[in-house]
Amino acid sequence: MDCRIETAETRRNKCAACYRQFNKVEHLVDHMKISYHSVHEPSCGICRKHCRSFESLREHLIGPLPKPECKEIFANRGCKFCLKILDSPNSRRIHQQKCQLSGLSGICGRFSNLGIRDNLTIGGGRGPQVVALACKMVGGGSDGSLDLCARVCLIDEHENIIFHSYVTPPIPITNYRYETTGIRHEYLRDAMPLKLVQRKIQDFLCNGEPIWTIRSKGGKARILVGHGLDHDLASLQIEYPTPKIRDTAKYPPLMKTSKLSNSLKYLTQAYLGYDIQTGIQDPYDDCVAAMRLYMRMRTQIHKTEDYPLASDPQNRNNFASWRQSELERMSPEQMLEISRSDYYCWCLDP
Repeated sequence: MDCRIETAETRRNKCAACYRQFNKVEHLVDHMKISYHSVHEPSCGICRKHCRSFESLREHLIGPLPKPECKEIFANRGCKFCLKILDSPNSRRIHQQKCQLSGLSGICGRFSNLGIRDNLTIGGGRGPQVVALACKMVGGGSDGSLDLCARVCLIDEHENIIFHSYVTPPIPITNYRYETTGIRHEYLRDAMPLKLVQRKIQDFLCNGEPIWTIRSKGGKARILVGHGLDHDLASLQIEYPTPKIRDTAKYPPLMKTSKLSNSLKYLTQAYLGYDIQTGIQDPYDDCVAAMRLYMRMRTQIHKTEDYPLASDPQNRNNFASWRQSELERMSPEQMLEISRSDYYCWCLDP
């Protein structure tokens, strides 16, 4: 009898998302206030545990201390790239062959984008609405440690090159970093000046819409995908509104369990199944990798909610202090039902 009561109380104070156990229900409520559990979190296809990131989910399934039951099933039916659970080992084999992408497109890119390519169109609904950007940096300053953009590439969601050019930096180059950039002095003789590249890309991204009017939804401005876009945009001296940026270095499901960024090289190998940035690096490869990661995140299917963000006005009182008594009477499942995400899930993009 006592054992059953204790088990019921234990279940009552257990988070329905991450399965963390608490001694008191008020502690569970406090946890739900700051955890922002939601349908958009990566979750185990076996035990349904919510994880903050795919890295955390990977550790749950195949890490140093995985859950034994989940590890066993995942070993037989789990895709090591997208971490989905399939119906059978044969289904897993077929799925994983499709899930593992090829890096061969980058080879084509190296031969096709050596010169200037400019297919930028502005205005109306013309052109792609989602584009990926990547730059390659050379060194400036007395010790060559100052990053200067010397090559830029822009692709559409079908991996077609929209814009490619070598770039003349605003200050002298002191280190071409040839081992990784493959850039030589002669490549920059006919390069575009930075100011011209800046204007062309900025105008293309805004697509005829004044930058101060750009919002997260609607409008003509394009969604910009990349990895470490703060650095790339700063090197191009471009400002672009955060609501239109999709940065794989800052997207919570793609970050480390420590909440630090993963490298694009690691993300590509772990989640797409091929290698990039070996030897001389091509910005086209980086664009393709970032776009593929974005598309994989965007095509995830999550439960539809009218107001999916914790910051939406309709959700601001979900865990308000004045509701403490009411929240403590809720079941863990009911609390999870009203909990919302603290980040914008890319599956919400049109």
